[in-house]
Amino acid sequence: MSSKKLNLYSCFEESISANNKPLLILDDGSEYDYKILNTLSSQMASFLFKIGIKPGDRVSIQVAKSPEALCLYLACLRAGLVYHPLNPDYKENELEFFINNAAPSVIITDQKNLDVFDRLASKNDIQHIFTMNKNGQGTFVEKSKLENQRFETFKTPSDHIAALLYSSGTTGTPKGIMLTHENLISNTRTLVKSWQFTGDDVLLHALPIFHVHGLFVAIGCALYSGASMYWLPKFNEEKILKNLPKCSALMGVPTYYTRLLATKKINKEICRNMRVFISGSAPLLIETFHDFERISGHQILERYGMTETNMNTSNPIQGERKPGTVGPPLPGVEVKIVDEMDNELQENNIGNLLVRGPNVFNGYWKMPDKTAEDFTEDQFFRTGDKAKLDNDGYITIVGRSMDMIISGGLNVYPKEIESVIDDIDGVVESAVIGIPHKDFGEAVVAIVVTEPSSNINEAEIISISKKQLAGYKTLKKIIFVKELLRNTMSKVQKNILRKNYQDLFN
Repeated sequence: MSSKKLNLYSCFEESISANNKPLLILDDGSEYDYKILNTLSSQMASFLFKIGIKPGDRVSIQVAKSPEALCLYLACLRAGLVYHPLNPDYKENELEFFINNAAPSVIITDQKNLDVFDRLASKNDIQHIFTMNKNGQGTFVEKSKLENQRFETFKTPSDHIAALLYSSGTTGTPKGIMLTHENLISNTRTLVKSWQFTGDDVLLHALPIFHVHGLFVAIGCALYSGASMYWLPKFNEEKILKNLPKCSALMGVPTYYTRLLATKKINKEICRNMRVFISGSAPLLIETFHDFERISGHQILERYGMTETNMNTSNPIQGERKPGTVGPPLPGVEVKIVDEMDNELQENNIGNLLVRGPNVFNGYWKMPDKTAEDFTEDQFFRTGDKAKLDNDGYITIVGRSMDMIISGGLNVYPKEIESVIDDIDGVVESAVIGIPHKDFGEAVVAIVVTEPSSNINEAEIISISKKQLAGYKTLKKIIFVKELLRNTMSKVQKNILRKNYQDLFN
């Protein structure tokens, strides 16, 4: 198979066309095999081609998760179009930026949001707008069903852009991240091999598909290996428990695992056919790792990636899975821990994490200066994460550079303090942030969630923390909340927490 002219769909087709088993099994028991997916994606690609959409054009999509939405993604790959997924929760003021910046040739949306996109399409002179609802119906599907059931996949150069995803914009204007077919193919191949996916696997898919985790990682591993997927519209504890005995793999965010534990229904018998549980998109608490192993008999495999790179590191399938770490670099991925002058640091020193490999994106959409800024001269990408490398080559993510606190002129890494707080009896989880302070510059503050039955108070948490942390890391304030503020991928939104409490010491 040539690497110079290669389309991601061609890689999927090679695996899934050879079997007759269902590729998608829905909650209602209906099934989709290769023939159905191939036919639907052919018709969708044919329709887009018919209305004049050309390779390289963007297709902006804000739809619910459905088999038809998956076929639309495959159709874009096949036609050489740039797939631009949008979080279904985005509102009009957020969407206006993305549509203006991406400049799509086509918009596909749920009927309920059609008025919003009609306005945006008019403002941006976009001629083609269609609907696709959560039941898989809509004008796009209706028109596509009239088209040819065969479509010759575009012979796409490997560096052709496959998808345009945007950063969350937590530190400013969102950046468009250009992911190529080569980026996605190389990472998918690596993950399938590293996580030992085969056509015998059955993946329980409950993730959203507008994000790297559910779209490229989970779907990529399943389709590339020829595995089946139990396809849930969203995470639901009861449906997960019902389907686990029929599955061999689950990918999820840490919240999935804490919620499964909270049901008190997960056990070794339910997990008897499971091969691997994988966690990502947010840090997994060490306590969750141990609790899940004790109750299910399985160690959760934690890995690390980001939108710009897909997956970079992973704990192994065979070998030690170290709780609190995200494992060694994946094959073909290079990592370095460097200081502020880009000098490489020795093991167990906290610094800036850099990565390089075929998985790393080509650059930011319409932002050449920012692209140049975020890459070193030798083409290592500056991830923005603080990390350390242990003597065994395992990476521990300490936190985002933007989350680092400078208190009294000294660097404080939130993860270190959170680990201490989270280990206190009665504490469920915490988020440590820096708040402006006239004496220290920034004061260390913890937002803490406790168990309903716990009576732990601020003084006790500060006292326990003082015994384990250096003086300059001392907590100045504890704020108790019922739950931490998170985005749709379970990441704690520290930028909003900092904004909410910015006047705490004024």
